[in-house]
Amino acid sequence: MSAVPRWALLSAAGAPLFLIGGWTVAQAAQADGFDPVRQTISALAATGADHRWIMTIGLAGLGLCHLTTALGLVSAARAGRGLLGLGGLATVLVAVFPQNATGSSTTHVVAAGVAFGALAVWPALAVPRRAASPLAREHRHRPQDGPAPVRRVALAAAAVLLGLVGWFGVEFFTDGAWIGLTERLAAAAEAGAPLAAVLFSRLLPRPSGPG
Repeated sequence: MSAVPRWALLSAAGAPLFLIGGWTVAQAAQADGFDPVRQTISALAATGADHRWIMTIGLAGLGLCHLTTALGLVSAARAGRGLLGLGGLATVLVAVFPQNATGSSTTHVVAAGVAFGALAVWPALAVPRRAASPLAREHRHRPQDGPAPVRRVALAAAAVLLGLVGWFGVEFFTDGAWIGLTERLAAAAEAGAPLAAVLFSRLLPRPSGPG
């Protein structure tokens, strides 16, 4: 059996549901229409937005899911879990401090930046550096079973996430035409990464104790 608890799988699966479900319902509730390619997710929870509570709940639920998953993903290194938890906490702050009706809010922008950054980098620090996977510890005579392949996958995942966040950043700071689209791509990928990590971790057997 895996060391990662079942409730961590539930929280990891809840993250994309809160995010994507939140923006889908919130977009449909906008009276004047909404352009998801051009407008940001935060605009759905901004002061003055129609039924802003929908996306506010979605963002808060997303952040709480990340915090819960960080607690349960015991197979990951502490640094990676810490960044995942930081990303979750920052996401909760994004919901607590919404974007103003004018589109300006320093606290909101800082919290969003921390969330995007932490949730992009955490996979790179999630693989333990010492021995590694439970499979490697059970088969010490096969050194190739160590964490190197897993670490390469984690680094590749972080690189993809950073690339998506960087693309969104370029669109955001240049007032590009794809701000909303690139934010949704980055946010959805970051919401799904913990689920992939939990699913992989639950495939690994629980390390056997001495004797």
